[in-house]
Amino acid sequence: MEYESILFKLLAGFIGLWAMARLLGKKEISALTPFDFISAVILGDLVGNTIYEKEHSVLQLIFALAVWTVLSVLFEKLTQHFPVLRKPLEGEPEILIRDGKIDLAKLRKNSLDFDQLRMMLRAKDTFNVSEVAYAIYETNGSLSIMKKPQYEAATREDMSLTAKPKRLPLGIIEDGIVQREALSQLGMDSSWLDEELLRLGYPDSRTIAYAEVDEEGKLAVISSVSH
Repeated sequence: MEYESILFKLLAGFIGLWAMARLLGKKEISALTPFDFISAVILGDLVGNTIYEKEHSVLQLIFALAVWTVLSVLFEKLTQHFPVLRKPLEGEPEILIRDGKIDLAKLRKNSLDFDQLRMMLRAKDTFNVSEVAYAIYETNGSLSIMKKPQYEAATREDMSLTAKPKRLPLGIIEDGIVQREALSQLGMDSSWLDEELLRLGYPDSRTIAYAEVDEEGKLAVISSVSH
Protein backbone atom coordinates (compact mmCIF):
# COMPACT_ATOMS: atom_id res chain seq x y z
CA MET A 1 0.00 0.00 0.00
CA GLU A 2 2.92 2.34 0.70
CA TYR A 3 4.20 2.01 -2.87
CA GLU A 4 0.70 2.46 -4.28
CA SER A 5 0.27 5.64 -2.21
CA ILE A 6 3.57 7.05 -3.52
CA LEU A 7 2.55 6.14 -7.09
CA PHE A 8 -0.82 7.89 -6.80
CA LYS A 9 0.78 10.98 -5.22
CA LEU A 10 3.41 11.13 -7.95
CA LEU A 11 0.72 10.89 -10.63
CA ALA A 12 -1.40 13.53 -8.89
CA GLY A 13 1.62 15.82 -8.49
CA PHE A 14 2.68 15.36 -12.11
CA ILE A 15 -0.82 16.03 -13.50
CA GLY A 16 -1.36 18.95 -11.12
CA LEU A 17 1.94 20.67 -11.98
CA TRP A 18 1.37 20.07 -15.69
CA ALA A 19 -2.12 21.60 -15.45
CA MET A 20 -0.70 24.61 -13.56
CA ALA A 21 1.98 25.16 -16.19
CA ARG A 22 -0.62 25.06 -18.97
CA LEU A 23 -2.96 27.40 -17.10
CA LEU A 24 -0.35 29.97 -16.07
CA GLY A 25 1.39 30.03 -19.46
CA LYS A 26 4.83 29.19 -20.81
CA LYS A 27 7.93 31.08 -19.72
CA GLU A 28 11.58 30.51 -20.42
CA ILE A 29 13.78 30.05 -17.37
CA SER A 30 15.51 33.36 -18.13
CA ALA A 31 12.15 35.15 -18.13
CA LEU A 32 11.08 34.01 -14.66
CA THR A 33 10.21 36.77 -12.22
CA PRO A 34 11.09 36.50 -8.49
CA PHE A 35 7.52 35.35 -7.84
CA ASP A 36 7.84 32.60 -10.47
CA PHE A 37 11.07 31.38 -8.87
CA ILE A 38 9.58 31.34 -5.35
CA SER A 39 6.49 29.58 -6.66
CA ALA A 40 8.60 26.85 -8.32
CA VAL A 41 10.60 26.27 -5.11
CA ILE A 42 7.50 26.07 -2.93
CA LEU A 43 5.69 23.74 -5.33
CA GLY A 44 8.69 21.41 -5.56
CA ASP A 45 8.97 21.29 -1.77
CA LEU A 46 5.22 20.82 -1.39
CA VAL A 47 4.99 17.90 -3.80
CA GLY A 48 8.22 16.30 -2.56
CA ASN A 49 7.21 16.38 1.10
CA THR A 50 3.68 15.20 0.46
CA ILE A 51 4.76 12.18 -1.60
CA TYR A 52 6.77 10.56 1.22
CA GLU A 53 4.63 11.50 4.21
CA LYS A 54 1.94 8.94 4.98
CA GLU A 55 -0.29 11.36 6.89
CA HIS A 56 -0.77 13.48 3.74
CA SER A 57 -3.24 12.04 1.25
CA VAL A 58 -3.57 12.46 -2.51
CA LEU A 59 -6.63 14.66 -1.97
CA GLN A 60 -4.64 16.95 0.30
CA LEU A 61 -1.95 17.26 -2.37
CA ILE A 62 -4.53 18.10 -5.04
CA PHE A 63 -6.17 20.63 -2.71
CA ALA A 64 -2.83 22.33 -1.99
CA LEU A 65 -2.00 22.53 -5.71
CA ALA A 66 -5.46 23.92 -6.48
CA VAL A 67 -5.16 26.63 -3.81
CA TRP A 68 -1.70 27.64 -5.02
CA THR A 69 -2.96 27.77 -8.61
CA VAL A 70 -5.83 30.07 -7.62
CA LEU A 71 -3.43 32.35 -5.71
CA SER A 72 -1.02 32.45 -8.66
CA VAL A 73 -3.79 33.28 -11.14
CA LEU A 74 -5.13 36.02 -8.85
CA PHE A 75 -1.62 37.48 -8.55
CA GLU A 76 -1.19 37.52 -12.34
CA LYS A 77 -4.63 39.08 -12.91
CA LEU A 78 -4.03 41.76 -10.27
CA THR A 79 -0.77 42.88 -11.88
CA GLN A 80 -2.36 42.81 -15.35
CA HIS A 81 -5.51 44.79 -14.52
CA PHE A 82 -3.97 47.15 -11.95
CA PRO A 83 -0.67 48.43 -13.42
CA VAL A 84 -0.09 50.53 -10.30
CA LEU A 85 0.53 47.27 -8.38
CA ARG A 86 3.22 45.97 -10.74
CA LYS A 87 6.10 47.95 -9.29
CA PRO A 88 5.50 47.12 -5.59
CA LEU A 89 4.66 43.45 -6.32
CA GLU A 90 7.07 42.61 -9.14
CA GLY A 91 9.67 45.36 -8.88
CA GLU A 92 10.84 47.48 -11.81
CA PRO A 93 13.83 47.53 -14.17
CA GLU A 94 16.80 49.61 -13.01
CA ILE A 95 18.98 51.61 -15.40
CA LEU A 96 22.54 50.79 -14.34
CA ILE A 97 24.23 52.65 -17.20
CA ARG A 98 22.65 55.83 -18.53
CA ASP A 99 24.14 57.85 -21.39
CA GLY A 100 27.35 55.83 -21.03
CA LYS A 101 27.75 56.57 -17.31
CA ILE A 102 27.41 53.97 -14.55
CA ASP A 103 24.82 54.82 -11.90
CA LEU A 104 26.67 53.83 -8.73
CA ALA A 105 23.60 54.32 -6.53
CA LYS A 106 21.53 51.88 -8.63
CA LEU A 107 24.44 49.44 -8.68
CA ARG A 108 24.64 49.41 -4.87
CA LYS A 109 20.85 49.31 -4.52
CA ASN A 110 20.80 46.02 -6.44
CA SER A 111 23.79 44.60 -4.50
CA LEU A 112 25.97 44.47 -7.60
CA ASP A 113 29.66 45.21 -7.97
CA PHE A 114 31.73 46.06 -11.04
CA ASP A 115 32.89 42.46 -11.51
CA GLN A 116 29.29 41.24 -11.67
CA LEU A 117 28.34 44.06 -14.04
CA ARG A 118 31.24 43.23 -16.37
CA MET A 119 30.32 39.54 -16.24
CA MET A 120 26.74 40.29 -17.31
CA LEU A 121 28.02 42.55 -20.08
CA ARG A 122 30.36 39.80 -21.34
CA ALA A 123 27.33 37.49 -21.51
CA LYS A 124 25.97 40.03 -24.02
CA ASP A 125 29.22 39.90 -26.07
CA THR A 126 30.29 43.27 -24.70
CA PHE A 127 33.76 43.31 -23.18
CA ASN A 128 34.21 47.07 -22.84
CA VAL A 129 31.93 49.02 -20.51
CA SER A 130 32.75 52.13 -22.55
CA GLU A 131 30.81 50.67 -25.50
CA VAL A 132 27.50 50.74 -23.62
CA ALA A 133 25.02 53.61 -23.92
CA TYR A 134 22.35 52.03 -21.70
CA ALA A 135 22.27 48.92 -19.51
CA ILE A 136 19.00 47.91 -17.85
CA TYR A 137 18.85 45.42 -14.99
CA GLU A 138 15.57 43.56 -15.57
CA THR A 139 13.27 42.26 -12.84
CA ASN A 140 14.26 38.67 -13.69
CA GLY A 141 17.96 39.39 -13.05
CA SER A 142 19.03 39.63 -16.70
CA LEU A 143 20.78 42.59 -18.29
CA SER A 144 19.59 44.35 -21.45
CA ILE A 145 22.02 46.67 -23.20
CA MET A 146 22.02 49.29 -25.92
CA LYS A 147 25.41 50.05 -27.44
CA LYS A 148 26.68 53.45 -28.46
CA PRO A 149 26.17 54.17 -32.19
CA GLN A 150 29.85 53.83 -33.10
CA TYR A 151 29.96 50.31 -31.64
CA GLU A 152 26.95 48.88 -33.45
CA ALA A 153 27.48 45.91 -35.75
CA ALA A 154 26.86 48.07 -38.81
CA THR A 155 27.90 51.52 -37.64
CA ARG A 156 26.85 54.88 -39.01
CA GLU A 157 30.52 55.69 -39.46
CA ASP A 158 30.86 52.74 -41.85
CA MET A 159 28.07 54.26 -43.96
CA SER A 160 29.57 57.77 -43.78
CA LEU A 161 26.70 59.00 -41.63
CA THR A 162 26.94 61.29 -38.65
CA ALA A 163 26.80 59.36 -35.37
CA LYS A 164 23.83 60.66 -33.42
CA PRO A 165 23.54 60.27 -29.63
CA LYS A 166 21.08 57.60 -28.59
CA ARG A 167 18.30 57.87 -26.09
CA LEU A 168 16.26 55.13 -24.52
CA PRO A 169 12.94 54.28 -26.25
CA LEU A 170 9.96 54.99 -24.02
CA GLY A 171 6.58 53.26 -23.90
CA ILE A 172 3.93 55.95 -24.43
CA ILE A 173 0.78 53.79 -24.46
CA GLU A 174 0.24 50.55 -22.53
CA ASP A 175 -3.06 48.66 -22.65
CA GLY A 176 -4.78 51.72 -24.07
CA ILE A 177 -3.54 53.99 -21.27
CA VAL A 178 -1.35 56.99 -22.11
CA GLN A 179 1.77 57.08 -19.95
CA ARG A 180 1.79 60.76 -18.98
CA GLU A 181 5.11 60.55 -17.13
CA ALA A 182 6.92 59.09 -20.15
CA LEU A 183 5.31 61.71 -22.38
CA SER A 184 6.57 64.52 -20.16
CA GLN A 185 10.09 63.00 -20.11
CA LEU A 186 10.15 63.41 -23.88
CA GLY A 187 8.97 67.01 -23.62
CA MET A 188 5.80 66.15 -25.51
CA ASP A 189 2.14 66.66 -24.69
CA SER A 190 -1.22 65.04 -25.46
CA SER A 191 -1.75 67.24 -28.52
CA TRP A 192 1.46 65.98 -30.10
CA LEU A 193 0.49 62.39 -29.34
CA ASP A 194 -3.02 62.81 -30.81
CA GLU A 195 -1.60 64.33 -33.99
CA GLU A 196 0.95 61.55 -34.40
CA LEU A 197 -1.67 58.86 -33.80
CA LEU A 198 -3.99 60.40 -36.37
CA ARG A 199 -1.13 60.52 -38.84
CA LEU A 200 -0.60 56.79 -38.31
CA GLY A 201 -4.33 56.07 -38.64
CA TYR A 202 -5.26 55.63 -34.98
CA PRO A 203 -7.93 58.15 -33.92
CA ASP A 204 -8.32 56.67 -30.42
CA SER A 205 -5.40 55.78 -28.10
CA ARG A 206 -7.63 53.29 -26.27
CA THR A 207 -7.47 50.98 -29.29
CA ILE A 208 -3.69 50.65 -28.96
CA ALA A 209 -2.13 47.90 -26.84
CA TYR A 210 1.42 49.28 -26.97
CA ALA A 211 3.15 52.23 -28.61
CA GLU A 212 6.60 53.68 -28.05
CA VAL A 213 8.81 56.56 -29.13
CA ASP A 214 12.05 55.13 -30.54
CA GLU A 215 15.57 56.44 -30.16
CA GLU A 216 15.06 58.63 -33.23
CA GLY A 217 12.08 60.36 -31.61
CA LYS A 218 9.49 58.70 -33.87
CA LEU A 219 6.22 57.24 -32.61
CA ALA A 220 5.68 53.57 -33.43
CA VAL A 221 2.50 51.61 -32.76
CA ILE A 222 3.63 48.09 -31.94
CA SER A 223 0.33 46.39 -31.23
CA SER A 224 -3.33 47.31 -31.30
CA VAL A 225 -6.09 45.97 -29.05
CA SER A 226 -7.82 42.90 -30.47
CA HIS A 227 -11.57 42.55 -30.04
